[in-house]
Amino acid sequence: MSGMIPEDLRYHKEHEWVRLDGQRATLGISDFAQDALGDVVFVELPNVDTDLTVNQEIGEVESTKATSSLYSPVSGKIVEVNADLQEHPEYLNQDPYGKGWIAVIELANPADVEALMTASQYEEFLSSQS
Repeated sequence: MSGMIPEDLRYHKEHEWVRLDGQRATLGISDFAQDALGDVVFVELPNVDTDLTVNQEIGEVESTKATSSLYSPVSGKIVEVNADLQEHPEYLNQDPYGKGWIAVIELANPADVEALMTASQYEEFLSSQS
């Protein structure tokens, strides 16, 4: 299982991940989340220039099983969204840590990332959920 939890990311209790790059964080959903959702059929992306606070709902993922809200694990402003997901929502299933990224956020407070779980903490969190 740990092979599916990249070590270089930080994780949120709602199963979003962030990849830090300077003052920017790329956001996506974890392999666990996409697996729990099943086949993703639609992604409601947040709008560019939206100001975010930690835990704010920023969009939705619709699958054949359920609709699930997306939450921002960090505060800041959305500077980019993955428009490819409009036509290819299946990227969330096929490549959740790559082509399935959702948005890029310009961080308001880089310490937000420090508050998120590391890969090993996230793995423990998942184990405690079952």
